Amino acid sequence: MSLSNIYFILVRPQMGENIGSVARAIKNFNIKYLRIVNPRCNWPNQKALATSVGAKDILKSAKIYDSVEKSIGDLDLIFASSSRIRKVNKKVISVTNLKNKIGSDRKIGILFGPEASGLSNNEISCADYLVKIPSNKKFSSLNLSHSAIIFCFELFQHFSKKRVEYKTGYKSLIAKKHEVNKFLNFIIKGLDKKGFLQPDHKRQSMIRNINNIFHRLNLSDQEIRILLGIFTTLNEFNKKS
Repeated sequence: MSLSNIYFILVRPQMGENIGSVARAIKNFNIKYLRIVNPRCNWPNQKALATSVGAKDILKSAKIYDSVEKSIGDLDLIFASSSRIRKVNKKVISVTNLKNKIGSDRKIGILFGPEASGLSNNEISCADYLVKIPSNKKFSSLNLSHSAIIFCFELFQHFSKKRVEYKTGYKSLIAKKHEVNKFLNFIIKGLDKKGFLQPDHKRQSMIRNINNIFHRLNLSDQEIRILLGIFTTLNEFNKKS
């Protein structure tokens, strides 16, 4: 199974802007399929297109249905998003446990209700699970697209087989220890001239602390050169003053 088996289904969405934001969210995480049941706004919707930014293709390929039953007819497992616990005979799970309920080779539908009221109990009746996003108990209602993107992230993490590692584009090499030590010697000589490393019995402890600070930073050779330039300029400025 993969993300290509995931279908996001918006039931009676009220605002085109939120539909567009959901389209953008699912495309961010490589989910392709959006279904819409009885949109309350005009459709097609220009505001949805505007807020979808680079996800207009998701909106243009979105399928429109006149009932929840039809929108899930070809799917195998249905999860219904809910911000509150319902008095219905349904297993309630956290969105963080969503991945544990997804089997192999099954087409998955994620239902989201309208912004003002959420899914009705009748609409929830067709779901296999209710899914709740852990949040502030006194303020648990989330914006539609915010809720959708949390589901997207959980699903994306589950289906991403490769460990994600990021490399910086910064090209300057880490400074060798002798370069750091040369810089530190320069600093300490300057501090001695200014009488900073006083009293004498604390001098060695202060030097150790200075060494720890700069060795811990993993400075690049370029950064060492910049620091040398800064302190040299400050020293010359003080002499002129």
